Amino acid sequence: MNVLVTLNSNYIKHLVVMLTSLIHSNPGIRFTVYIAHTTMSEEDFTWIENHIHPDVCSVINIKIADDWLSEAPTTSRYPKEMYYRIFAAHFLPKALDRILYLDPDLVVINPIEDLYNIDFQGNLFAAASHVNEPLEKINRVRLKMPEESTYVNSGVMMLNLVLLRKQQDIHEVFDYIEDYKNRLVLPDQDVLNGVYGDRTLAVDPKIYNLNERYYILHNLHPKNWDSKIDMDWIRENTVVVHYCGRNKPWKKEYLGELDLFYHHFEKIAQHFRPLKGELPTN
Repeated sequence: MNVLVTLNSNYIKHLVVMLTSLIHSNPGIRFTVYIAHTTMSEEDFTWIENHIHPDVCSVINIKIADDWLSEAPTTSRYPKEMYYRIFAAHFLPKALDRILYLDPDLVVINPIEDLYNIDFQGNLFAAASHVNEPLEKINRVRLKMPEESTYVNSGVMMLNLVLLRKQQDIHEVFDYIEDYKNRLVLPDQDVLNGVYGDRTLAVDPKIYNLNERYYILHNLHPKNWDSKIDMDWIRENTVVVHYCGRNKPWKKEYLGELDLFYHHFEKIAQHFRPLKGELPTN
């Protein structure tokens, strides 16, 4: 399986925990992980490689050149890194037909093969929504999304690289940013939804992108009172637990129950014997 991540040096510990969870929850699968970045050092990559199992996970350094997308609109709020997920098809190897994008602030707790092999049904992306119906309507208006589209979280996405290479127009994205820059709250996620909302296949967030807020709101909604989910259900059915937003499990002030999955894989990562160095404490 091919996996894409984008990050900087501050997240390498959490990346290792995420990759540890991916490996342990998918025995028998070999992963090639492409790390797209601008500022990471060779030492960062050596450290990562020393803390994962090379027999089942290889890491590919994708350093994005400073002049790549030189005409892209960028500001302190819209850095060039925001484009890496959107335009991944343009810098990844042409031999790849699909890839799974994962944020480093998540853990994979069950096999992910079904998501990886999903039928795109002619769509460019597949991802899950975290928002309720009222906020869904607000986002459609705010971002001028098509009525039939779904606002998705961009932290877990399947990318249809074959179709993206054929259909993606870089300037369509640039024009959208220029037209709606004053409406963008979560820039890269908003842009993905605004431009590709009607070309994204929605998948179940309870399975593929469960976070603490969605977990609580799902169980509180009257229509779900006969189908509430609990920790046993999550252990059995959920594939990805995502710690998006500010509620991070490595912070003392974490609120909720789902942090136990992160700490489980954090302990496994810490017990792995690296060639040198220890997991950083920050």
